[in-house]
Amino acid sequence: MTSDTTHTRSPFLSTVQAVAPAALIARAKGLPPPRVAIARAGSALPMEAAKEAVEANMMEPLFTGEANVIRKLADDLQWDISGFEIIEAKGEAAAGQAAAEACGRGDADVLMKGQLHTDQFMKAALNRDAGLRTGKRLVHIFHITHPGGGRPLFLSDGAVNVDPNMETRQDAIRSVVDLMQTLDIDHPRVAILSATESVLDAVPSSGEARTLANWAAENIPNASVSGPLALDLILSPDSVATKGLTDDPVAGKADAIIVPDIVSGNALFKALVYLTGACAAGIVMGAKVPILLTSRADPPAARLASIALAAIVNATKGSTS
Repeated sequence: MTSDTTHTRSPFLSTVQAVAPAALIARAKGLPPPRVAIARAGSALPMEAAKEAVEANMMEPLFTGEANVIRKLADDLQWDISGFEIIEAKGEAAAGQAAAEACGRGDADVLMKGQLHTDQFMKAALNRDAGLRTGKRLVHIFHITHPGGGRPLFLSDGAVNVDPNMETRQDAIRSVVDLMQTLDIDHPRVAILSATESVLDAVPSSGEARTLANWAAENIPNASVSGPLALDLILSPDSVATKGLTDDPVAGKADAIIVPDIVSGNALFKALVYLTGACAAGIVMGAKVPILLTSRADPPAARLASIALAAIVNATKGSTS
């Protein structure tokens, strides 16, 4: 018996490099740069992202973490950070808490994850003493764009809520619609994902999707929400025509997808990123300030796009407060 020990790159993986969406970046550059508290900034990736965003006039950083490490990394990047505040904090928990509290007391407008684990970062953000809670559920939203251009696709929630109940998914619909309207998509089309377009007892998410769509029809103005819809019927006009759903206002032309759980949302976002070269800008809504839950695997384009998204949300929040 023989075995193939040769490991080659999967042919499904895209070789296209992610590109930050030009329209999003241009809009953010035209706004006052928000002050971004970077929780435990002492790592190459968050420092590089911060430098690029500062040079694009999209942020003013406030660093938390080990000051000597942060200054050394800035020197390595030939970046003078003497004009920016550094809050000394040793370890993940202390750095996360310092960044969250800076946002809570109004010293920063955006909270951004640096070199610390997600659970530590979110624990700091949710700590009542930080002052970031608003009574709303936190919902993660991806703004996903194709490297070839075209309209973005929004996706919630593939990063924060593991098994969201109906109330959390209602908040996800609200947050997605609010974000899209902030980005001048006046009448968003939102699809509730399942594995079928019919309500089947054997597929619980299908019945939940129908219930959510009915709820949205009564509670979400200036948007069309439809479900259940399988992915082909969300994205493909050809599938919609073949299956006779041409009267559905969302099928085949959705602007956003609400997923039933973190597994489907995480898999879908990563499929778009790794198989098409898409750029996924992510933001957590529902707190006092926008929260950027960046990943070590995020390419520079996704980090920059996420900061741009937060700058736009922050400016809109400021204009309506």
